[in-house]
Amino acid sequence: MAKEIALKIKLQAPGGKATPAPPIGPALGQRGVNIGQFVSQFNERTKQLNGTIVPVVITVYKDKSFTFEVKSPPAAVLLKQAAEIAKGSGAPNKEKAGKVTAEQVRKIAETKLKDLNAYDLASAVKIIEGTARSMGVEIEAGP
Repeated sequence: MAKEIALKIKLQAPGGKATPAPPIGPALGQRGVNIGQFVSQFNERTKQLNGTIVPVVITVYKDKSFTFEVKSPPAAVLLKQAAEIAKGSGAPNKEKAGKVTAEQVRKIAETKLKDLNAYDLASAVKIIEGTARSMGVEIEAGP
């Protein structure tokens, strides 16, 4: 028989570098989940991401055991890495924070495709372009 699910917890943590400090420790500790076990399993599974923030959905069962699913990094994080900027623009209509190429946007859309509400790559690209626009990141046209 399948285990009975108690709750699902959604967090964002640095891939390969998670620690029991907030937000992970308090979120799992108050539910009775073994924090050290989660952190070690999460870091092992995400070590290739090298500190990139990734969302994780943790399913906690009635017997305090857990499973977790790692999602793709948020589009804003991927855009900041591609544009090599620390943060987006506070006034995206007036001041631009950085630039990315159309090819970089397409690669980000491919990475995020399974987590986006899009049927095909063209729709995913439009979603990523909208995120870039709201961050003040310009998209340079390809050759």
